This record gives sequence, structure tokens and C-alpha cells, in this order.
Amino acid sequence: MRIVVFGAGAVGGVIAARLFEHGNEVVAIARGAHFEAVRDNGLRLVDPDRKVTLPIPVVDDPARIDWRADDVVLVTTKSQDSTGAFGALAAAVGSAVPVVCVQNGVENERIALRRFERVYSICVMLPAEHVEPGVVAASSGPVTGLLDIGRYPAGLDDTAHAVASALSGATFESIPRPDVMRWKYAKLLMNLANVVEALCAPGDDATALGRLVRSEGAAVLRAAGIDFASKEEDRERRGERLSPRLARGGGSTWQSMRRGTGALETDYLNGEIALLARLHGVAAPVNALLQAAANDAARRKLSPGSLRASDLLTGAGC
Repeated sequence: MRIVVFGAGAVGGVIAARLFEHGNEVVAIARGAHFEAVRDNGLRLVDPDRKVTLPIPVVDDPARIDWRADDVVLVTTKSQDSTGAFGALAAAVGSAVPVVCVQNGVENERIALRRFERVYSICVMLPAEHVEPGVVAASSGPVTGLLDIGRYPAGLDDTAHAVASALSGATFESIPRPDVMRWKYAKLLMNLANVVEALCAPGDDATALGRLVRSEGAAVLRAAGIDFASKEEDRERRGERLSPRLARGGGSTWQSMRRGTGALETDYLNGEIALLARLHGVAAPVNALLQAAANDAARRKLSPGSLRASDLLTGAGC
């Protein structure tokens, strides 16, 4: 099995690096200055114990890969880039290649299933950072991350087990789960506070806003009849397995703001809750407000921490 990692940023870059280090055949797809840096100098991996540069093969377009029958694609782009990524991938290789969504949110799998016959989902628990071209950082060790996998919309097969085995042999823990979407919805609830971390400076108001947006999200999922792993299940899964030993500035949304990308994944996190609320006739004012605030901040290319959590709480009527 050859593993193609489509989107070699924080999560994708760390996964590609760990798999490559542990003897797997890997090809990375990156773009822009990051692609050029990896192409010219290799991928620089920083972890709590060392820094290493890896000569990972990299291309800037899936059409530049000589595709094989044993390829599996791990798509690790941000959700706002999924439609374009899946379109380019389908044009390059067709619909038969197995596609694994290693992404936050729950919409990517549905987008992928429109184009590909076999779609898989990974629940991502991987503290990583990418703010400099050619460099990715893994914060946790000795376990780099938890990457449980299942087929979408449900079930398991040989490919899911093979990917789990490869990841488990490369410093990750990966449990094959036939109900993986329960875990992805639980992770969605956690990710609802990503925008608070990105928009607001730390403090009591930001903590209160984070609790409020998650509580509202859970209420919306229940109103929509969507099952998700409980806090107790999540706590048991994580345990003491992830031990962040390398400081990072913030999570994925914070990193996008820091790089000034002009787009955030909030439409597929808080926006997912806003969508479900409207579909099921319930209110989600906090998630809708934060979604709008994030999009405005991205358009204006504000720096992380530019807004006051107290103002956002007032705007949400709290």
C-alpha cells in the first residue's frame, strides 16, 4: 500500500512524516511556498525530542502522480478546500481510489462520497502546528496522535484495517471503529471552541464563551437526533495517551488566522451547528454569531486574539 497525503500542512505533514520515518511508501501533495520548500529542502519535522529533515516525495497537483492500484489517499486539507481537492483528485485518478477524510467537521465525507466509491473517516486527535513553509511540528510524544478510522457512513473493511495498522506502526494509535462518525460528532463539539481561541485573547470570558458554544452545539445535535460519543467515552479514549510536550501557538483555526489565509474552517464547524439548527427548527445564536465573526475576521485578515470575548457574549445576548 502506498499512502498519498493530500494536504501536507500541520496534520497532514506530521502524518506523512511519521509514516515515511517508519518505512511506509508516502507521497505528499502540498501547495505554494510550502510545496516549494519541501520539494527543494525536504520536510522538516520538529517533535519534543528532535528535529529531522525527511526527503518525502512531494507534488503540487494530484495529476503529477503516477497512480497505482494499491494507492490510498489521506485527505488532510481544511474543510473549506475539500470540494476543490476532491475535484482535482477525481480528475487525476477516478472514483475507485480509497479516500480517507482526515479532517475536522462532518461534511467532508459527504462531499467525498459524491465522487468516490470508497470513503473512510478518521477522528483526528493530533496536536500539530504548521506556520512556516517546509516545517511541521508534532507536539505530543511518545504517542503523536489518536487517529481512529472507519468506513463512511459506517462499517469496516480490509482497507480500514490496513490504514489503522500503518498508522499504529508509526507512533499513532488507530482503532478501527464501525461507528466512527459518533466520535467525529463528539470531536465536532470540541472544535466549536476553536474559533474562540482564534478570535479572542485567553481569559474568563473566553472560557465562558467556549463552554457556551459547545453546550449549544450539543443541544442542537440532540434536537437533530444525532448520536455522539459521550464526554466519558472521550475521556476514556484519550486518557493520558496524548502528552503535549512541545508548545504551540494554537489550534488549526488559530494557525489559519496566524498565516492570514483569508479563509477559516468555521463554516464547517460552527456553521454545521447553525445549519442543523435551521433544519430542525431550533436556535443556535452563539454558533451563528461566531461563524459570522470568524468570516469577517478572515476577510479582514485580523491577527489572532483581535476581538473581545465579552463583546461577543454581549452580541449573543449573554
